[in-house]
Amino acid sequence: MAAVDRFSLLYREISRSCSFYIEALAIVGAWYTVRKVVSLALDTYSALRLHVIPKLSGEVDLVKKYGKWAVVTGSTDGIGKAYAEVLAKHGVNVILVSRSKEKLEAVSRSISETYKVETDFIVADFSKGRELYPAIKEALKDREIGILVNNVGIFYAYTDYFTNLSEDTLWDLIHVNIASATMMTHIVLPGMVKKKKGAIVNLSSAVCCQPTPMSTVYGASKSYLDYFSRALHYEYASKGIFVQSLTPFITTTKMLSFSSTISKRSVFFPTAEEYASHAVSTLGLSIRTTGCWKHAIQWTLGECLPEWMWAWFALYLSRILRKQALAAKSK
Repeated sequence: MAAVDRFSLLYREISRSCSFYIEALAIVGAWYTVRKVVSLALDTYSALRLHVIPKLSGEVDLVKKYGKWAVVTGSTDGIGKAYAEVLAKHGVNVILVSRSKEKLEAVSRSISETYKVETDFIVADFSKGRELYPAIKEALKDREIGILVNNVGIFYAYTDYFTNLSEDTLWDLIHVNIASATMMTHIVLPGMVKKKKGAIVNLSSAVCCQPTPMSTVYGASKSYLDYFSRALHYEYASKGIFVQSLTPFITTTKMLSFSSTISKRSVFFPTAEEYASHAVSTLGLSIRTTGCWKHAIQWTLGECLPEWMWAWFALYLSRILRKQALAAKSK
């Protein structure tokens, strides 16, 4: 009987001691739940504000908001061409910058005739390095540039290991993906600051979401653009300049034509035209966005993955894509 009494007393004492910890855990759990609910609500609002409301509220007057001329690099194919067309649809005059004069002439003429805006073009091969920027600066000196879209970029011939890349490829990635956006911004930004309005859009990539093996240098170059854009925005927002980092996932463009799998159109991979239409509607609303709702969902899922899992999957997929590309090349 005494043993039972001692057990009852011990049980009551333990229960009394544990009640404090149970209450503390309940408070922590409630706080965590509230944070998650608030975070979900804010994310939902942000998604609606970026990808739904702009489509319902009508078009923004980009000419009035930023200026009458836009410069788009890498504008004869893919997202660059599509983005230039969407800007022209909004009444913005467009200066196209790319390396092929024939393509520039054709796209310039097509945009001018279709959207009834002024167009011009500058022939520039950004892989040549710093030698071409004085000519670009001279060509733009009398233009009132309101929007700069640094779209030009290159990928590998196919996903590959770092040591398999040639020195020429590495320098091209640095010159085209990093130096071009830096120098074009340095040329155009002073005029925007003088007018106290303007927008700069830098095409980064979703590969900067997590480390992506076999796209290492490409991903690093896009991470540079992402950081550069976000820091520059805070540096010049007070002067009326909006700087945006676009971080798209896969779009069906020629850059990924080495793979028959990912170059096909699917519900997950928007076309360049679909992507550009969504991306332009986010201008002025978010300094860092995937640009379209399909990619926003993929980004959210990607951020939830542990780094090792993202890297493992990326490595697995990259090896398959490399094998496909090499097999197609050998035929």
